[in-house]
Amino acid sequence: METNRYYHQFLDNCEDGPSPQRDVTEAEMFAFLALTLQMGHTVQERLEDYWTKMEQLCTPFYGQTMARARYFHILRFLHFTDNNRNGDDRTDDRLWKMRDLFEIIMTNFSKFYNSSQHLAVDEVIVKFKGRVLFKQYIPKKRKRFGIKMFKLCDSTGYTYDMNVYLGKDRQRAAQHLTATHATVTNLTRGVEGFGHKLYMDNFFSSPDLFELSHKAKLIRHLFVRSPYKQLKPRPQCK
Repeated sequence: METNRYYHQFLDNCEDGPSPQRDVTEAEMFAFLALTLQMGHTVQERLEDYWTKMEQLCTPFYGQTMARARYFHILRFLHFTDNNRNGDDRTDDRLWKMRDLFEIIMTNFSKFYNSSQHLAVDEVIVKFKGRVLFKQYIPKKRKRFGIKMFKLCDSTGYTYDMNVYLGKDRQRAAQHLTATHATVTNLTRGVEGFGHKLYMDNFFSSPDLFELSHKAKLIRHLFVRSPYKQLKPRPQCK
């Protein structure tokens, strides 16, 4: 487990470090993830407040599942890849520390769910205050600072595929494709030829995209409007 590897690397590089702790087990990692997901339903002001003993804020579930010190230890050393790994991905991929986990998640998203007929491509901002090179500032959004992601969702709201915006894609630019064209093509690669109806706004649409989709018969219909407003779709242009 990469979390344990990173912790041992930290101990090796720290002469006067804290006393060693036991390795994180698989059961503890599942408990850590469960607590993290549950925090989205019982929102507290500070992370420490989930383990508080104050009567008006106390939530015994967290303390009974995992000690606060143990949770903070896992959170501090949480890693998904080896920091000492060499390769081109460390310089060419800004998401290299999360890439393996991200691909596993996206594979399972599409593997265990059959999307509905109506699909939509759109962008979302995930609130994030940490320090990463690809963090975005969009003043018109409610969450102005965060990580921008492009998602392919169906009419139920299920995320079928998604990409993290990591900055300008120079490889796509060399292929004479617009960034939005490449985004839509990449997100819909797993549903090509199944006759879905794809919805998007003007930000993603372009004549080249429509022409390519029509010639290759990738998507049955393309609509430049939201599928959630219950508007009558326009017929396919011939």
